[in-house]
Amino acid sequence: MLRPDPFEDLSKCVRCGSCKAFCPTYDDDFTEAMGARGRLALLWGLSSGKLSASPALNDKIFSCTLCGICSGSCPSGVDIKEIFYHGRSVLRKTDKKRRFIRLLTRFAAKRPILCYRLLTMTQHVAFPYLFRKGILPFKPDLSEYHLREKQKVYSVTKKKGRVAVFAGCTINFIMPHLGESLIHVLHRLGYEVILPIGESCCGVPLRALGLDKVAKELAKKNVQLFNRLNVEAVISLCPTCTLALKDEYPKLIGEGIEKAVDVSLFLKDKLDPSQFQLTSSHMKKALFHDPCHLKYGLGIEKEPRTILKNIGMDLQKTEGENCCGFAGTFSFSYRELSQNLLNKCLLDYSEKEAEMIITACPGCMIQISKGDKKKPVLHVIEVIEEAMLQHS
Repeated sequence: MLRPDPFEDLSKCVRCGSCKAFCPTYDDDFTEAMGARGRLALLWGLSSGKLSASPALNDKIFSCTLCGICSGSCPSGVDIKEIFYHGRSVLRKTDKKRRFIRLLTRFAAKRPILCYRLLTMTQHVAFPYLFRKGILPFKPDLSEYHLREKQKVYSVTKKKGRVAVFAGCTINFIMPHLGESLIHVLHRLGYEVILPIGESCCGVPLRALGLDKVAKELAKKNVQLFNRLNVEAVISLCPTCTLALKDEYPKLIGEGIEKAVDVSLFLKDKLDPSQFQLTSSHMKKALFHDPCHLKYGLGIEKEPRTILKNIGMDLQKTEGENCCGFAGTFSFSYRELSQNLLNKCLLDYSEKEAEMIITACPGCMIQISKGDKKKPVLHVIEVIEEAMLQHS
């Protein structure tokens, strides 16, 4: 349902503090303005005219990771994340700190192929330099090819169903091998797979920077493209993309992609453990890292663990809440805070006897791989594909 003014929700906040039960940034810095309740109070002051935009105010509002944990814990039903999105849109013109990254993100979202070609030609010189200067929080490794070079239909002989894939920017340009793993798994299960031409960025990086107008344009294109397809599901390997398509688009443009689904939710009842189980030599102790948007946004926690256990993984139990600190553009603007969150996450994981870390988000893979060079960090779809290959 389209919300014309998310700030109207501010009147429902009773300042109870439930949203502070676990907030990654508040957990790192115990000052009121670094938690959800403090940020809501600041935006109430802004909306009522008691506060004016300033670098200090902007810094607090943009320092949220937008993980969404707080929205689910609000007893009054305040849609906290939507308020923060709207606040950033209001503050965008006064926010000079992120002016450059805002310019680059807008350019990349509207001209992804051109941007990809330019970056692939310069990445081996530009990325190491920008990383050394502290401008980039990690060194991106662009693939030599991208997953969606043109519209493709991957047919099967005995078709069980038909699905579309929403690749997302990271899978398309940085990790196309994950998209290929997804296609292989779906093929093995008898699904015809469509990669339609014309997919745009889901818009979340744009909204995180206050660029709601551009995000709306891209959202409308994606809705028009994917909703006209005759498919059983629109599958994504990125929880952030799935959350945007399914739950955030209706609030942004009044319509979403209802068939959008995370890969683990789609596959949970379709994998037969007797046919897709790792051999004893491949069964390893592993940790499953919960992406924030998967666990708190989509409410998916048990499904990937069930799949991994059924195919033979020995999952180690983790304690507490562990945000890796990536959060898209957040890791560029708040590198020290992002690193602090990663360090806390890895400290917990280092105490477990795990040989690998498995997750369900390409962004989490990038962040955790940056901090842990000893353990391989895999996407759940890679483990599923490996289990299938063992029974080929």
